[in-house]
Amino acid sequence: MTENPTGPRRPAVLTRAKTLPAWSLLAAGAVAGGLLGGVYGLAKTPAYTATSYVIAVPNEKSDPASALGFAQAYGRVATQLAVLGDAQVWAGVPVKTLKSSVQTATSPDAPMVAITATSARPDLAADMANAVARALTRHADNTESATHVELQQFARATKPTEPSSASPALTGLVGASAGGLLGGLVLLVRPRRNTEEPGGRPASVPGPAVAADAHGQL
Repeated sequence: MTENPTGPRRPAVLTRAKTLPAWSLLAAGAVAGGLLGGVYGLAKTPAYTATSYVIAVPNEKSDPASALGFAQAYGRVATQLAVLGDAQVWAGVPVKTLKSSVQTATSPDAPMVAITATSARPDLAADMANAVARALTRHADNTESATHVELQQFARATKPTEPSSASPALTGLVGASAGGLLGGLVLLVRPRRNTEEPGGRPASVPGPAVAADAHGQL
């Protein structure tokens, strides 16, 4: 068995990368990443988002601070089974779809709940957001005598006209950035060029004795 006197063999990719100029690796990575990102953006199904808003209003037996606290509570229960079970009737989709497609958000300064739904169909996104808002309002009405807070529809969700998902141009830009970064990493790990004499031996550096002899001849 013949041993390799030059040590372990480097990967072929790094060996080829050694001979390429630095700018070509960066450019190739950016172009390849941009193409892949653009194709992904074109192939991915666009997503549409619609948001419905409800507001907590205190009655004569309550105060704004209580309404703010109940708005936070309603925001947490809006995606629970008790609310989604009613919302599925108006949305026309199963509870599982509502659970994965609907999110809620509340504000620490305003007694308002934002109910956002996402779907590949713009009309369905608006229907799901409005259905959950309607179901949540009805559940709040059933407990108004105890909470002294009424939940009212503030703004209905409308059918979105543009997708909320990233456009092919944006995904292409992200892909180009990632490809350029990958090309830079290849530059960092590629083998360095060896400095050799024409005979294949490493270039020699004059030692101290040779340098001293040359200095004595001056």
